[in-house]
Amino acid sequence: MAEADISHLIQARYGPTVSSGITPAGAVIRNSTIKTLLQHRSIRHFLPEKLPEGTLEIIIATAQSAATSSNLQTWSVVALDNDNKDEAATLCGNQDFIRQAPLFLVFCADLDRLTKVSAQHELRGEGLEYTDMFLMASLDAALAGQNATIAAEALGLGTCYVGAARNKPLELAQLLGLPPRVIAVFGLAIGRPNPSKPTAVKPRLPQKEILHKGMWRVDGRQAANLAEYDSTLASFNAGEKRESVPAWTHRSAKRIEKVESLHGRHVLKDALQQTGFNLR
Repeated sequence: MAEADISHLIQARYGPTVSSGITPAGAVIRNSTIKTLLQHRSIRHFLPEKLPEGTLEIIIATAQSAATSSNLQTWSVVALDNDNKDEAATLCGNQDFIRQAPLFLVFCADLDRLTKVSAQHELRGEGLEYTDMFLMASLDAALAGQNATIAAEALGLGTCYVGAARNKPLELAQLLGLPPRVIAVFGLAIGRPNPSKPTAVKPRLPQKEILHKGMWRVDGRQAANLAEYDSTLASFNAGEKRESVPAWTHRSAKRIEKVESLHGRHVLKDALQQTGFNLR
């Protein structure tokens, strides 16, 4: 890998006018995994190519290689390539890129397996009734999903996470035949990116806004940090011919302004109860 590669990718991740805070020595680390991570972008245009045989299984093996709390492995995944994918796309925000993608993975928080293990050993499984167990299962699923994403991108594929898998949780659970105490937490579309519709790396917030060393930093600079990021993202959107996109701070505030902004996800607590979680 050329030394300029990592520096260029870091610059793209934070924007050309922003100092990342990364030292020159750190910027020239030669590591293909870091390069893959820095190049991540959400792909929403896929070629209609099936994935090579065995790709799914390799991706799932890497997902299962992620850390899991107490080795409880409280997640499962439903892979959709043809059957149910169109209907799943409709339930997940009616997004066409899910239909385009040759593979759509629905990652689920899964406490059904441990429910059955408890019954097998005639134990009460009271711990499954507490919020921490659902949080653990969601974190396990997220870690597995990130491993799957890195693996897919290392194979030259594109990915896009789909939080809209939580828009209609009960309907999606019915479509996929999920048992009690299993619920979709996110989807992941995977496929070969369409080279005629390239996607640029979107800048993130500057590290000085995200990174706190030793303890939480209160220095009065947050407003300036966010204004800087609004400017960085505005320049990025202009380069992508999306000048009409609102500033990040305004768009983010609108995204959480009212219950309608959640696109149906406000029913998740009720959906958890209806699917047997009954958390306390």
